[in-house]
Amino acid sequence: MKKTCAFRISVPVAAFFLLCTLLQSAWADEGNGHHHHHAAMAGPHGGKVLHDVHPHAELFVTRDRKLQVTFLTGKGKATAPGKQSISVICGKRTSPTRMKFARKGNSFLSDKALPKGLLIPTVIQIRMSPKAKSTIIRLNLNLKPCSRCDSLEYACLCDQHGHTHGKKPATGRKK
Repeated sequence: MKKTCAFRISVPVAAFFLLCTLLQSAWADEGNGHHHHHAAMAGPHGGKVLHDVHPHAELFVTRDRKLQVTFLTGKGKATAPGKQSISVICGKRTSPTRMKFARKGNSFLSDKALPKGLLIPTVIQIRMSPKAKSTIIRLNLNLKPCSRCDSLEYACLCDQHGHTHGKKPATGRKK
């Protein structure tokens, strides 16, 4: 007498359940703040690429310490701004600097300069369209020069900072 299993699953059904399990794991990771890895890259001006928004954006500190945000194509080139709006709060909590941004060429430029100092707590709020939910990006803007390249620490792609980046910025910041 042959013993048979009362519950049989065909190969396509088993593959479907396996796929659902894998997708559910990936969705759960994204919801918990885990994001897929992006290759390190410099923006067209040598700034930090923000992967939190799509299309990605470059954050660049100008010589007069203003912030410039440029949205990028899939190939990392500057693209004309759309209906995005940007605001930044940075500096000390007791006396924060609030920045508004206006379009300038293919970028957005802040109305104020960064506060004094080399390590500036910064909160960036980007709204991709008037009806879209804002994306909030928190970072410490480190304006110290890198000892290994021409970039400032916030935009540096060297591996000495505890990260393995692999390639240097296309255009470094001149000292």
